[in-house]
Amino acid sequence: MISRWDSSTARAWYAAIPWNSGCNFAPSYAINQLEMWQAETFDLAAIDAELSLAASVGMNAVRVYLHDLLWLQDAEGFMGRIEAFLQHADAHKIRTMFVLFDSCWDPDPALGPQRAPLPGVHNSGWVQAPGMKALKDPMQHDRLEAYVRGIVGRFAHDRRILAWDIWNEPDNGPDVALCDADEWRIKGELVRPLMVDAFGWARASDPTQPLTSAIWIGDWSDHKKLTPLQQAQVDNSDIITFHNYGGAEDFACRVEWLQSYGRPVMCTEYMARPAGSTFQAILPIAQKHRVGMFCWGLVRGKTQTHLPWANWISPLKDFPAEAWFHDIFDEDGNPHDLAEVEFLRMMHSMEHFAVTGEAGVRRTPKRIKAKARKLATVA
Repeated sequence: MISRWDSSTARAWYAAIPWNSGCNFAPSYAINQLEMWQAETFDLAAIDAELSLAASVGMNAVRVYLHDLLWLQDAEGFMGRIEAFLQHADAHKIRTMFVLFDSCWDPDPALGPQRAPLPGVHNSGWVQAPGMKALKDPMQHDRLEAYVRGIVGRFAHDRRILAWDIWNEPDNGPDVALCDADEWRIKGELVRPLMVDAFGWARASDPTQPLTSAIWIGDWSDHKKLTPLQQAQVDNSDIITFHNYGGAEDFACRVEWLQSYGRPVMCTEYMARPAGSTFQAILPIAQKHRVGMFCWGLVRGKTQTHLPWANWISPLKDFPAEAWFHDIFDEDGNPHDLAEVEFLRMMHSMEHFAVTGEAGVRRTPKRIKAKARKLATVA
């Protein structure tokens, strides 16, 4: 049996890679993972254009969600689309962290055409993987094992893949924004044995990339204070990952807590502007402590994650209509906040210079150049 990386192996791996700063990537045309990847809707040109936006601000990593139903539908076709995605990401010098399972939002995923976004609702069509029926049915766990072993086995030694995120927020549920405490613990107990199995299935391929699952809520100041599921997440992860949408003080505190494990630390979700989780507040702290970072969102689209979470509507009733919660660019590639984009470029240029001694190259996506030329012609 292949064991978890020891801490020295994990630290050596991390020391050999650059500081990672990127985003959670869902193309603007897709309301969820299924619409992103299904053959009928997979749009490589749109994906490439949006990856070029990520590269234009210096991002070098993306976190991307997969789904077990896509494997069930057409395993070979799905792997072919993953390969195509990796080719385009690599062309932009971007590495990918793939997420295999996810407990957030709609518990009843279904293949085929996905519903239209609900007006004014944040992430109205995102789906869990696996759905609750499959999660509760041991007869379906063999196909989930085949999915994990198949995907990780195919790409286990692929340098374009940064890491494998085994399960996103495994103790979350459909009322994600409400986060009822009892439901949170019940869901955790249901998911925990399957999540531990999934770590084992992925590890069986002896991947050169680390495995992880991010903790996202509660007090992490001591291993004893973690829930049983959080303990399983931390104890099975080669690198420690977490989610944080708090301000600078909260972020710094949680980094300090997690550094006590003696393993590399990455934050795989952050950036909620009205909560104080902004690029300007968080990235300098992360860079100082070499914490890899993935903001939520890149291009405003069908996920509508530029809108606030449901439970923020009341406290943020005066949230300006023109303000955004997540995301950086609109569908035409225009920055929501030019100063924010310039800050990202500055941070990543500084990092590039510190590592290479060369000035960072600011790349402008081709479609933005084309739009600029068109506007210049009209003028």
